[in-house]
Amino acid sequence: MDLRDQLKNLFPEHEEQDFEMPEEQFRQKEPLVCKFEKKGRKGKPVTIVEGWEGSEEELKKISKKIKTTLGIGGSEKDGTIIIQGDNRDKIMDILKEMGYKTKRVGG
Repeated sequence: MDLRDQLKNLFPEHEEQDFEMPEEQFRQKEPLVCKFEKKGRKGKPVTIVEGWEGSEEELKKISKKIKTTLGIGGSEKDGTIIIQGDNRDKIMDILKEMGYKTKRVGG
């Protein structure tokens, strides 16, 4: 006798219902750090967004939104987004519109 049969014996008038767990909305705990860097890139400026705590798929969605909105290139890997050029203010505005907290680091 399995658990369901035992429960039916204890509660004969109870009707069994299907239950789906509600999906939890992901919340970023720490703000995303937006910084400017030129070192180690042959003098080419890049904007780096660090501190992502969610999934890689969400990181790719955010990166794609930034790149298409600004019309510039970039990449994402290991929880960081690298965008070409010094676009900290524009990127921070886009992230705030998406509901993420941001923090500007450096100059």
